Amino acid sequence: MISAKNWVPQTVYTIYIAAPAELVWQALTSAEFSRDYFSGFAIEIEPRVGGALKLLAPDGSPHITGEVVVWNPPEALSITWNVGWPGLVETLGGTLVSYTIEPAGETVKLTMTEAHERPLDDDILSGGRQGWPAILSSLKSLLETGRAPRIAMQPPLRMIAALRRAGIEVPGAPE
Repeated sequence: MISAKNWVPQTVYTIYIAAPAELVWQALTSAEFSRDYFSGFAIEIEPRVGGALKLLAPDGSPHITGEVVVWNPPEALSITWNVGWPGLVETLGGTLVSYTIEPAGETVKLTMTEAHERPLDDDILSGGRQGWPAILSSLKSLLETGRAPRIAMQPPLRMIAALRRAGIEVPGAPE
């Protein structure tokens, strides 16, 4: 079992969503929802502590793998989050993505935390810090309006350059 005390939180976002906690949970844990708000990526999770996590790219290939560390529907979910780039985890250590869902009046408060086994510099973190706000905004829109907007974003060039400096290959990344 992975201990949460070993992880260093480096990115935290909180949003409020006008939807029931059970629906937010379903959106975070099902391929049906995630394809809409996660730019075509589909999340597949075995619903139990120790269960497997897969995030499949729009073409069906595995992009991220991991393991369920906390499974407490509809309040808390923690999963290891290992991007499948050669040498990434070995060089930078693992990542833990956690969600907490709390009642907040007519809404729920969703907090997403990205934590790491070791401290990482801002250049490495810049990719996630660019991507998570778009993903969470799209999730919020989908649950509140029934439609997830397509958010145009530039590739995370600062992160890509930092990964390359660390000797990590980033498949498909622009030069």
